Order: sequence, then C-alpha cells, then structure tokens
Amino acid sequence: MTEYDYWKIFPRMPKKVTIGDITVRDGFQHLEKFISTPAKITYLEELIFAGCRHIEVTNLGNPRRMPQFADSDELLAHFRSDKFVKRAAKKGVDMKDVVLTAITIREQSVDRAVELKKRGVGPDRVLMMVSTEEQFHYASSGSTLPSYWKEAERCIKKCSDVGIKMCGTVSTIWGSPIGGATALKDAVEFSKHWLSIGASDIEHADHDGSASAADVYRYFSMILDEMPDPDLHIAHFHETKRVASASVLAALQAGIRHFEATLGGMGGQPANFMDDRPIKGTGDYYYDDERFVGLVCLEDTLVQIDEMGIEHGYDVDRILWLGRQMEKTVGTRLRSEAVVNGRTLKEGHMQYARPGLAELKKKLGETPDQRYPD
Repeated sequence: MTEYDYWKIFPRMPKKVTIGDITVRDGFQHLEKFISTPAKITYLEELIFAGCRHIEVTNLGNPRRMPQFADSDELLAHFRSDKFVKRAAKKGVDMKDVVLTAITIREQSVDRAVELKKRGVGPDRVLMMVSTEEQFHYASSGSTLPSYWKEAERCIKKCSDVGIKMCGTVSTIWGSPIGGATALKDAVEFSKHWLSIGASDIEHADHDGSASAADVYRYFSMILDEMPDPDLHIAHFHETKRVASASVLAALQAGIRHFEATLGGMGGQPANFMDDRPIKGTGDYYYDDERFVGLVCLEDTLVQIDEMGIEHGYDVDRILWLGRQMEKTVGTRLRSEAVVNGRTLKEGHMQYARPGLAELKKKLGETPDQRYPD
C-alpha cells in the first residue's frame, strides 16, 4: 500500500518553521528609486507586528555605492528606541524576541556594526558572504576567496567581542550567473568552514534561481547529514523561472526549518541607478531583464506553508494586505499571486454560484445532498 502520511514519507520535514523577511534590505537594494525612511520604518514595523521575528533592517555598506541605505543608522536607532519597544510591547511583541540583522559584506561595514552596537543601537546579527564560484564572489565583494576567509575570521572575532552574531552565507550553490555550473560538495565544505571559524548560522543561497527541486533536496540532505542541527541552516531562494516554490518544498522535505523571503518577490543585485542618476552599486547587472530576478514571495510562500498545515507564526491576511500596499509604494505590479487571488477558502466563493440548482434538484426529485441516481 502507498503511504499517504507526508511526514512519514519525509520524516525530517518540520511541522513548524521560521520565515525571515528581508524586504527592506534585499528587496529594496534592487530598486532604482529611493524608498523614504518613514516608508521603510512602516514596513519593518508592520512585518514585525504581523509575526516576523527575523528581519533584515539594512545594509551597512558604503552609502555612496548603495544610497538606498544611507539611512541605516536612523533605522536601527528607531527599533532600539524606548518609544518603539514600548509600543511593540502594547501589541504583544517583545523586541527581545526579534532578531535585527544588518548586512556587512566587508570588514569596514562590520566595524560600523560594532560601533553602532557600542552605542546601543547596533544589530543583533550581521552577515558576510562567500560564493563557491570565485568570479561571482569577486563581483560581489571585490576580494579573492582566500583573503576573504581571513577577513571573515577577523570579523567574527570582532563581532563576538561585542555580542553580535555572524551569519555566514554560501552562494552559487546550484550555479553561478557568471561562471555557470558549480559542485554541491564545494558548498558543503564552505558551510563547514564557516562554522569552524565561528559563524552562528549559515544562509544557503540560490542567488540566480539556478536550483532545481531535486538538487535542492539532494543538497540539503547532504548538509543535514554533515551538520545535522537544522537551526544552523537557512534557505534563501531567488526566483528566475517561477519554480522556486518547488525548491521551498524540496528544502522542507529534506528537513530545513528556516527560510527567507520578500514582499512581492522583490530583490536582487544592488541597483546601479538611483532616481535620476547612475551610481556604482556592484557594477554592471548580471541579468538581462529585471522582471526575472528577486526572491521567493513572502505572501505566496506563507500561503503555501500555511495550507500544508505547517506552523509559521504570521498573520497571513495581514501580510497579504501589506503586499498590496507595497505595490503602491514601488509603483508597479509585483510577483505575488496570493495578493490577488488570496488564500484557498474552504467555504468556497459562493458569490459565484449560479442560481437555480436547489429548485432543479427538487423538480427532479433529488435530495439536496444526492450525488448519484437512485
């Protein structure tokens, strides 16, 4: 007989997950217009009030390259303020349970995070990133891999000294937008190296949507065989072929509990144009059409996981509302289908029912619930 219990077929699959939101950082870094500080604060607050407990606030990189994040200090200070902490508490949110992350790709940014921490407004967690394909790594960081590993080890020590956790990202696991195919075993070894130098957790990133569901399941099974604590691992999927929901499912089946997403599926390479002028960003775009980059949609991912009966901690309807507001903020239709079509309603959509069925059944001598002829 076929086994019908999904959790018996995939015994590692969790019944509870966390979904971190990275809209205001990864989502906004891709936009070619500046999003106001009050708007960023509004979305960060709303996400927290809707149930998000792992949230990326900003990027502490050079604001001359990425002016989208020129307001980093102000954002972090707002969420550390007594005024906001008290306001959150009135809504039932203890800010001690919310992990605020800032991206710090290079040591100069880490130093900035450390100084902010000393001032009482720093992040709980920062992130550095390596790519298994060195051309992509160089495009993202301007560094070789050996020199970057040395830098990361220094930075982890600096962070540890002031109570900041360091997430180590591994990128180009399933392929590189520059160098092409990559080997899964390289990413497993990179992950182990991050932990060996003191990283608190690992973000496993598919930055160009290269992953297939089969390879996602294979990779995360390899990861959990080598490093079996699922709390060490975060899945980060970009969407280029409209198949990333299959990658989310495959990661769940392998046993991954922690995911990241953005409202509307926004995100991608930092913009090299802002409002009315060219800027450096991270150089030339490595894609041809900006409509086909971005992360998995928070809205759609939540609906997918919620309808599987997996606990996630979010108010799904509030997130769907927030996704609709985001489309107004950025001035374009985003990639979420759930913000348009909503959740699957068990009670159906009876407003679309055709009149006359009850009368016809009565006329034919059928009972209201009869489905077969006598």
